[in-house]
Amino acid sequence: MSEGKLKHQNKPFHRQQSVKISPSSKNNARWLLIGLGLSAIAVFSATAGAILALSLSNTPLKQAKLTAAEEAVFNKEETITFDNLQIPKLDRPVNILVLGIKVTTSDLPDQVHEDVGYHALVNSFQGLSDSMLLLRFDPEKDYVTVLSIPRDTKTLVEGRGVTKINDANYYGGPALAAESVSNLLDGVTIDRYIRVNVQGIEKFIDALGGLNLYVPQDMKYTDFSQHLYIDLKKGEQHLDGNKAIQFLRFRYDALGDIGRVQRQQSFMRALIEQALNPRTILRMPDILSVVRAHLDTNLTTNELIALAGFTGKKNRSNVNMIMLPGDFNTPEEGELSYWLPDSNKISSVMTQHFDLESEYDNFATDLDPTRLRIAVQSNQENQETALKVVEYLQTQGYNRTFLTQQFITEPLLKTKIVAQQGDNYSAAKIRADLGVGDVVVESTGVLKTDITIQLGQDWKTPNLDNTINNSSVKTISY
Repeated sequence: MSEGKLKHQNKPFHRQQSVKISPSSKNNARWLLIGLGLSAIAVFSATAGAILALSLSNTPLKQAKLTAAEEAVFNKEETITFDNLQIPKLDRPVNILVLGIKVTTSDLPDQVHEDVGYHALVNSFQGLSDSMLLLRFDPEKDYVTVLSIPRDTKTLVEGRGVTKINDANYYGGPALAAESVSNLLDGVTIDRYIRVNVQGIEKFIDALGGLNLYVPQDMKYTDFSQHLYIDLKKGEQHLDGNKAIQFLRFRYDALGDIGRVQRQQSFMRALIEQALNPRTILRMPDILSVVRAHLDTNLTTNELIALAGFTGKKNRSNVNMIMLPGDFNTPEEGELSYWLPDSNKISSVMTQHFDLESEYDNFATDLDPTRLRIAVQSNQENQETALKVVEYLQTQGYNRTFLTQQFITEPLLKTKIVAQQGDNYSAAKIRADLGVGDVVVESTGVLKTDITIQLGQDWKTPNLDNTINNSSVKTISY
């Protein structure tokens, strides 16, 4: 810095004083403005180019040929408008059924496949749905809701009778799957569908550059008949496509497919938070070119752009993750195992998160703390604090509060108040009573609870006027 500039910095400021700008400073400012302008033009051009590339693409996203009757299952109402820059944006709430499909050569015995000596994966959409999600993108409430439907859910599938809901895609494709889901969920309207097979998910994650995710436990499983090798270590991991598939397919623990649904929700949340941002929109043509052969959807490319743009602006509190309310059956010898849906709780979820009218419309105004089943969860070293939280909540009228010995494995900086059944109103009330924690709507808490409180490092024990004897606290393990 020159001596003249140093002297100028030490002078007191006067409004009347004028400052002379040297020609070199003017040139620097001019080039800065030009640089900023060129950068803005480049970003806009890249976005416009991405949209143009998608719009002019001759390869359709839809691969299944649906009959007129099958097409009629889906709502045809327009979903998007265009802003001043002609970039598409969501114009109304949209419900999208997402089916993850895993098909092997043994699932298609009538087709000729190269004999590779094992049940190899096939790029097909004709199999059972391995996972099923109903996504709601709501620009009016500024929320994204993800409802996970376990594949073993017992329901009526037209033409098949009462069976597992994952049969629907196998016997009737996306239309029968959508019809079965709508009937299960109090007649909810389904606007669009997406079917993606396992190979497509793997390539999608690789195209994004991988995903950072906390693996809650060691996962090890081998199935030589499918050449499926799962070997993941507990802890924070950067998953490439192959490892992501291992994480999503693992279901060999006490909760089986329900545990897998919980992990899928963690995966979805990480995907939304890390991958869906404006930069992804710029790369969408390249990403779609990689996964297009493994994707079947009746979404238009403009709708995909609008959905990505809407979701990319959401934070954790604007994304709800819910699992279809229900319970395991107790099968006798030779009977199938099912996830038995709870119709009353389903109606509550559909009213609160999908805007369906029902007899539960006013349930939010009548919060009864005595009806809530609340689990308090901590790591193994913090059980004493967890006991005090249980005591405190019981004094506040939450008398169905208990301590669970399902320990938290992931380090939590902030306490999470998990609305396990989607009841974010009750979760918000508990948060107000505790004075600490973030409310999240997801099904990653303790099964069969309404609310799970997962203690983080921000916890401070409430001041209790009346101490409850620790022996009166219920400790329950599932």
